[in-house]
Amino acid sequence: MSLTAALAYARHGLPVLPVYNPAADGGCSCGRPGCDRPGKHPLPRHGLRDASTDPRQIELWFSRWPQANLGLVTGVVMDVADVDSVTGWHALRHLLGGAMPPGPQVRTGGGGWHFWFRPLGYGNRVRLLPGLDWRGAGGYVVAPPSRHASGSAYTWLRRPGGSLPEASAALRDLVRGPAYEPPGEAIGHPERYAEAALAAAVERVANAPIGTRNDTLNRAAFGLGRLVGAGLLPAADVRRELGTAAWRCGLGRVETRATISSGLRAGMRSPIDAGRRGVA
Repeated sequence: MSLTAALAYARHGLPVLPVYNPAADGGCSCGRPGCDRPGKHPLPRHGLRDASTDPRQIELWFSRWPQANLGLVTGVVMDVADVDSVTGWHALRHLLGGAMPPGPQVRTGGGGWHFWFRPLGYGNRVRLLPGLDWRGAGGYVVAPPSRHASGSAYTWLRRPGGSLPEASAALRDLVRGPAYEPPGEAIGHPERYAEAALAAAVERVANAPIGTRNDTLNRAAFGLGRLVGAGLLPAADVRRELGTAAWRCGLGRVETRATISSGLRAGMRSPIDAGRRGVA
């Protein structure tokens, strides 16, 4: 059943990924004691990098792992609002102006919902709001007919068909998140701001979609270079964290080093004013 569904998804351009299935005891077929993602993490060695729409590859996977759950890569054909509570459901409805989206909907095995949208071009956002995550570039979701560790199946409430809905401006702004540029008002805790900016930059680079990766890395290095120039971040930490993120998104080592060095140098020549407008 999973093979039939996987081939159908792939025909519509959705990259497919076999995922570990729940074990009979409620654990995970990966066999790791205390696995914190039972039935939810990829089987192939390279994870998302191995996702495919090639029917021959998909047939090989599901002949080897016939009981596997089925994952769909997000950020290519669709982004997904991942709602795991009634609070998250109401939060999403509020962001959409009071109406739920008219596109595909999945009832997850854990009792939540997946709502499909047109891709926004941004990465994953965990805890976007209480009970609401966003799965975008560099992410994936478990899809029907997979099974949850509870024993319940993922099921379609509304199947794909036609064009996907656009995210509202409010939802798009929330997913996009804050820019690297410091706010116009005083920064009460510059060091904390710098740490948050580094974490946000690493997330964006690691999840940058194909065609935007080097540009995303360059912009991140420039923005963080401004913080390095102001003495708020160590350059070595920025190089290490951005280098790791660039490797995760698939950039080569030589290209990564050159881009980070160039962006950092440019940013350090234009440091933010950490003492402006009363900043301590």
